[in-house]
Amino acid sequence: MAADSPVAMLNAMLQPWRDSVDDPAKAQAEVLQRLLTDYAKTDHGRQHHAASITTLAEYRHQFPAATYDDYRPLIQRVMAGEVNRLLWEDPIGWAITRGTTKGESKFIPMTPTDMRQRVSAGRAMMIYIVESGRFDLFAGVNLNLNFPSVVGTLKVGEREVTYGYSSGIYTKYVSAMTPLRSAPTQDEIDALGGGKTKSDWDARFELAYTKCKDETVTLVGGVAPTAVLFGRYVHRVHQVYPKALWKPLLMTLGSVPGINTRYAAALTALYGPITIREIYGATEGMFGQQRDDKRAWVPNYDLFLFEVETPRGTKMLHEMKPGEMGSLVVSTPILPRYRIGDRILALRPPYFRCIGRDQWWTPLQYAWDEFMTGNLGRL
Repeated sequence: MAADSPVAMLNAMLQPWRDSVDDPAKAQAEVLQRLLTDYAKTDHGRQHHAASITTLAEYRHQFPAATYDDYRPLIQRVMAGEVNRLLWEDPIGWAITRGTTKGESKFIPMTPTDMRQRVSAGRAMMIYIVESGRFDLFAGVNLNLNFPSVVGTLKVGEREVTYGYSSGIYTKYVSAMTPLRSAPTQDEIDALGGGKTKSDWDARFELAYTKCKDETVTLVGGVAPTAVLFGRYVHRVHQVYPKALWKPLLMTLGSVPGINTRYAAALTALYGPITIREIYGATEGMFGQQRDDKRAWVPNYDLFLFEVETPRGTKMLHEMKPGEMGSLVVSTPILPRYRIGDRILALRPPYFRCIGRDQWWTPLQYAWDEFMTGNLGRL
């Protein structure tokens, strides 16, 4: 096989992920040292002695796990222009959460290093193409159902900060780096504004329908509930199901748990017999993606440091046993030891599920959903 063949190029891009999954302990040790080197360039890192840390135990001692509320004062100072308080690179964008934390939206800076890591979400598509041989996916377009990359501006001190949704910012950033064209473009989505009303979403859905109705859609990307709502909109307004317009090969969807269980029936009813691949990501980063027909995601051990707070103490994600649950603590290029607020379930290695937010009732809800969908814990 030629080194510059499409298969060889995709395999080369996937190899760091594959290697990290084969030896997560080694990969996580390397990630820790890389993160510490960068943290040491910031005021926050210097205050926590990042440059002198050599072990995981020291890292945990010097950097206690922290929530967004803990980081909020530092993030606000970065927004006001004091970038080095928390970051060693200038932000290229600010992402806002769709949910809220204690009634207030979370603002997360996105840096060049952080954005390069977010491209890892494309691994779900790449490994599908390599394993299936469906290179014709590149001959079509990606039905872009992502959120706006620009929602509004916020005045912090003397600065005006533009912010949007991470999925839209990511799509705008990577659109020039992929041979697959997205329609509508992120600029076209952004031009409609950042409103959240039904009429705002109807306008976005009509734009997507208009731009794609005469195209060959091979990929559908975005947020799972939005993909369902778009399919229903097309049927309600245009009296046709998406599966009658297009024969997409793949859906890469994220933002909610249970995509392969709670959403699969609706998605296939609307779009036809399509392959679904789940992305586990958040405003703070893209942490894992589905790599095969097993209905769970595999962590990006080569990019982020993953810990889990369990009833038996804090352990590395890859140390969890099948059936164990805990609260995820992730270290990103932006945030050291960040309590993201998600409940993680370990399945057979290397598979995991995010089953919901870190609330006492989440395991009960998950068990009920498993029963009602007939999944019952199956991979």
